[in-house]
Amino acid sequence: MTKQHIKIIGGGLAGCEAAWQIAKLGIPVHLYEMKPHTFSPAHHSPALAELVCSNSLRSNAITSAVGLLKEEMRILGSLLISVADDTSVPAGQALAVNRDDFAARVTEEMEKHPLITLIKEEQTDLKAEPDVLTILATGPLTSEAMTESLAQITGHKRLAFYDAIAPIVSQESLNRDIIYSKSRWQDGPGDYLNCPMDKEQYQTFIHALSEAETVPLKDFEDAKYFEGCLPIEVMCQRGEDTLRYGPMKPVGLRNPQTGQDPYAVVQLRMENREGTLYNLVGFQTKLTYPEQKRIFRMIPGLGEVDFIRLGSIHRNTFVCAPALLLPSLQLKSAPNIYLAGQLSGVEGYVESIAMGLLAGLNAARMVHGKSTVPPPPETGFGALIGHLTQTNPEHFQPSNVNFGLFPPWKKKVPKKLRGEKRKECSMTALAQWRQQF
Repeated sequence: MTKQHIKIIGGGLAGCEAAWQIAKLGIPVHLYEMKPHTFSPAHHSPALAELVCSNSLRSNAITSAVGLLKEEMRILGSLLISVADDTSVPAGQALAVNRDDFAARVTEEMEKHPLITLIKEEQTDLKAEPDVLTILATGPLTSEAMTESLAQITGHKRLAFYDAIAPIVSQESLNRDIIYSKSRWQDGPGDYLNCPMDKEQYQTFIHALSEAETVPLKDFEDAKYFEGCLPIEVMCQRGEDTLRYGPMKPVGLRNPQTGQDPYAVVQLRMENREGTLYNLVGFQTKLTYPEQKRIFRMIPGLGEVDFIRLGSIHRNTFVCAPALLLPSLQLKSAPNIYLAGQLSGVEGYVESIAMGLLAGLNAARMVHGKSTVPPPPETGFGALIGHLTQTNPEHFQPSNVNFGLFPPWKKKVPKKLRGEKRKECSMTALAQWRQQF
């Protein structure tokens, strides 16, 4: 099978990773990106690979599921994980990046690669062309026109839930007489800033949060929230202690200024290498802008805070992957079309990049006349593909990578050894899989 080029629609995380993988294998790529002519409701920068939510790619620990997936991606030569490592900012055991530097570096790599042609125009029609392989990587904010085109090809209506963005504040506006530096369970100053609350402050805060005004959904919208990224006010509605056992958990964050354990804590994570911007960890929200300013300034240490970006809510579109996708990420109804990124049914930056990497490799193999070899289930890649293709379609929901998606243990393994054992199994299986390429 000979193709002149592979077409990729969408210059986000998955699209750029797919383009890189294909070009590395000597195949020309036409990468279509609608910015700067058209922007989604959540995008503002003309750069490719723009991070619109958190700047964190979550844990870097190889004994965690997402850390293991990142290590697999490093081994397979992921461009975006490499750039993330190079543009990282301090974030404890997490991999967080300076989002502007990250996007700029990825954009530069796409623009300078001789086999990648960047075409800045919006694509609204997904054509199942027999002589062109296409990777659709338009992300969770896929336009109505493209979503309708995809629905016509698949014969299925889209599914949608809503993803919320956390506020960013300026470092210089923080009250450091109240806020202290500490990472959970670590001795000495840590990479996170902590705003401690006593019981009275916490109860006052959640009472105000529970009565706050939120941005109403449009008539056609249905609030289907992803459990791993619930708006802070939605979590608050689930009970008085929900936040204190969730994003405001105080465990391991004793206040060195008082020697006391706080009743609850709001953590701030560095947004850029210079440390001038901080993200309110876990505070994704759909509160109105005035309510965000009023209520979040009730947090100790944030009384005079300057908001650089306020939280917001946006649609997240994805397909029912078990009904529509092959393990290669090809559409069953149109094998010349691959889906990548969150549109394919995964959740999270790292997972989106991973699906872009796989879609790129698989499309390149098809061009070279080779069959697709699904990644082994013992790997993070394989665990995600298993979720996308083997879940009951009636109950399918997007998911982050987690060890619950991996094969069950054949023999009982002590809990404290499971992460290390998963790593060993993954590395062995990945090495064997790579030999088949």
